[in-house]
Amino acid sequence: MTKVKVDLGIDTYEIFIDKNILSDVAKFISASNFTKKILIVTDSNVEKFIDKLTAPMTDAKINFDVAIIPAGETSKNLRVAEKIFTRAIELGLDRKSPIIAFGGGVVGDLTGFVAATYLRGVPFIQVPTTLLSQVDSSVGGKTGVNHALGKNLIGAFYQPKAVFIDIDTLETLPNREIKSGLGEIVKYGIISDGELFKFLEENAEKILARDVDALTHLIKRSCEIKAEVVSQDEKENGLRRILNFGHTIGHAIEKVTAYEKYRHGEAVAIGMVGAAMLSCSLGKITSQDVARLKNLLERLQLEIKCDACEVDELFHALQRDKKSIGGKINWILMDDFGKVSVTNSIPDEKVKQILRQIQI
Repeated sequence: MTKVKVDLGIDTYEIFIDKNILSDVAKFISASNFTKKILIVTDSNVEKFIDKLTAPMTDAKINFDVAIIPAGETSKNLRVAEKIFTRAIELGLDRKSPIIAFGGGVVGDLTGFVAATYLRGVPFIQVPTTLLSQVDSSVGGKTGVNHALGKNLIGAFYQPKAVFIDIDTLETLPNREIKSGLGEIVKYGIISDGELFKFLEENAEKILARDVDALTHLIKRSCEIKAEVVSQDEKENGLRRILNFGHTIGHAIEKVTAYEKYRHGEAVAIGMVGAAMLSCSLGKITSQDVARLKNLLERLQLEIKCDACEVDELFHALQRDKKSIGGKINWILMDDFGKVSVTNSIPDEKVKQILRQIQI
């Protein structure tokens, strides 16, 4: 089993990565100082696999209940959160009762927000089942829900007690979800590890064919990079901002298209192209660097331009970006493969120019 530590003092936890490790969640609960009454939150796409997680709990005499939410980004809101709060209250969960997120990023973000705020905080365990959630949202303690006016505007930093990444859960994942996860993995190659970017270039076809060794390497390295960044800057006061490369435009694309046209990783891929083009326009990288990024994304079967996104609508959505301070957006720009920088002094017209260039 591969283990990655997220070093946060008293909130330190481990990420466990292996095949066939869902049964280890019950062992972890039994060995911890938790109340043996728990709530598992999953969605309608994952509920058919719930027995693999719960059967060992039954054997361990752990009292569990399952809350199933509709799959998709539209469930990530306060209305659905309230239903989970109600279930937790009805079950009589106390401050040592774990709440488990079993699903993708929406389930993890929503469940983490509930765990952070129910009784002012109860134990939280992440069991991510999509490539995107395994390499991104399950690690680092960002929890939250969307508001009608923007993505992730309501939330909290709240770390899980552990993260269990079972590679087997990727076997039945739709191809589109695999590609969405790869969008986030490309990001890690740009912000921190040029060798990871090169690995993606050299193994693109093997990765799309779901080679277990290649995927395990990508997941492990992505988690290591995120763990290192989060350990240094848990609350996003500085370094952690680099994890948002491609996300500023990506979130705007998601918002403008009502979270229905593009998966998160797909929108981030287009956002990375926009950020790279912006970097190039400022002389930070060359047009050849931008072309190299575009080429990899296309080989991974990701879009590099967006459709149904008017420039003015995208720009308006950017103004509501939660990372903006004093009305200025913190842009993460590319300096090289493996190195980025932050600036908040990009003229509006230059941003609009780039938004026009990423339109189909």
